Amino acid sequence: MNALRKYINKIKPHFEKGGKYEKLQSTFEAFETLLFVPNKVTTQGTHIRDAMDMKRTMIIVVIAMVPAILFGMWNVGYQHHMATNPEVTITILQSFWEGFKLVFPIIVVSYVTGLAIEFIFAQVRGHEVNEGFLVSGMLIPLVVPVDVPLWMVAVATAFAVIIGKEVFGGTGMNILNPALTARAFLFFAYPAYMSGNDVWIHGLMKGENIVDGFSGATPLAQAAEGNVEAMPPVQDMFFGMIPGSIGETSTLAVLIGAAILLYTGVGSWRIMFSTFAGGLIMGLIFNAFAVNEFMSIPAWEHLFLGGFAFGAVYMATDPVTAAQTNKGKYIYGFLIGILAILIRVVNPAYPEGVMLAILLMNVFAPLIDHYVVEGNIKKRLKRAKVKAA
Repeated sequence: MNALRKYINKIKPHFEKGGKYEKLQSTFEAFETLLFVPNKVTTQGTHIRDAMDMKRTMIIVVIAMVPAILFGMWNVGYQHHMATNPEVTITILQSFWEGFKLVFPIIVVSYVTGLAIEFIFAQVRGHEVNEGFLVSGMLIPLVVPVDVPLWMVAVATAFAVIIGKEVFGGTGMNILNPALTARAFLFFAYPAYMSGNDVWIHGLMKGENIVDGFSGATPLAQAAEGNVEAMPPVQDMFFGMIPGSIGETSTLAVLIGAAILLYTGVGSWRIMFSTFAGGLIMGLIFNAFAVNEFMSIPAWEHLFLGGFAFGAVYMATDPVTAAQTNKGKYIYGFLIGILAILIRVVNPAYPEGVMLAILLMNVFAPLIDHYVVEGNIKKRLKRAKVKAA
């Protein structure tokens, strides 16, 4: 590392003002700060000095997604095998390799497209390269089906970065989660590739030799169709051995990621807890007034279905688009949980309600914080009047 540091220090003057490559200063700085903690410090006033900068925060989130990424790759290969040739036994590594070959290109396209746009905007504006896409670039592949065309991934990523973030000023200024913006764009622009039984398992859309009687429907899609009895066992839904988006199927992998986020203090436990609580309460309400099979699904099973857990841990906790006040985080997360299950059950056309619920609450998060702050101000004014009297 010392040799690398010396080499960077040697070429750094070429990228500074007056240097040969001064126009690429923001690009050089992005790679330098990714490798080493910036040596900039505050010169006046009282500030907290910490090596935990934005890039390190984002990298921790990416590390927390590794369990979902690895399991997603294995499950892609496993689902393809079960759909085409289940009588032949294959190893875990064979399933993982099959999934890796399909998922890795999606990750590459997402990062190449998104980072290219980020670098272009940084160069045009003369600003530092924003770090936010380190997370968004991994989230986008995890929330799409494995058979989504790569060009669609590129278009959706470009839309999310440009329209969902850069038009608002870049990282820290956007009002919608970029990864969910990309998924929503795909969902409404190309619904044939984001819904239906054939999109979740590699090969089904291409007409491969599918085993007779095999259904590629996700458990959530089966429930929405009223076919609750055909849903897989709860343990399969918890461990994730079911069709679905690449990284959303395994609740266990998501919980491991949640533990990493909570241990490092990066993720908000208030938002996670209140989101799960809101979903559970809404499920219990439906159980109490069940008029169809979908409403009668045990409330706690809703937490394993679809991308609910994934959204609660990785999407709802986005520090930019979520509520900022402590009380606001409870309200924000609780309403996400309520709305996610409400949309899922009441409107079967959008069974993955957590996507729409989070995007909706992203818009209302500033309003929630506004009223929380106003409420605190009023309480303090009342206390001040009492003391003055």
